[in-house]
Amino acid sequence: MKSEKCKKNRRWSLRHDRHSVSLLTDHMVFCAKYRLPLLYGEIAIRCEQIIRSVARKLDVRIIRMAVNPEHVHIFFKYPPKLPPSIFAMRIKCASSYFLRKEFPELEKRVRDHLWAPSNYHGSVGQGFEVVENYIRC
Repeated sequence: MKSEKCKKNRRWSLRHDRHSVSLLTDHMVFCAKYRLPLLYGEIAIRCEQIIRSVARKLDVRIIRMAVNPEHVHIFFKYPPKLPPSIFAMRIKCASSYFLRKEFPELEKRVRDHLWAPSNYHGSVGQGFEVVENYIRC
């Protein structure tokens, strides 16, 4: 019974590192430049792949993600030594570079920047299900 419950709540389990125990989660949203609807079809699929790749390299666990035509929602669990702003910067830099390189039509529409310079970060306390449902819809 206990192991079944642990498997079910694994995404909310505490993170045990060498010198810390934590459960840090964040809801991040960032938009395409000028809020243009650029992320659709193959571009959206590739964008998600790039974001997941960057997350793996930074030891970030993505709980839920939605790539909409003009913005991206990411709900993630991160290590205590990684500020969410650095994670956002890495995602935006890598995805902008690779997407503009792989899809020349993006280069024509946004030139040197795919993403708007701002983003939203919301620290998530006990309302995990609320954020998951919001991103799912």
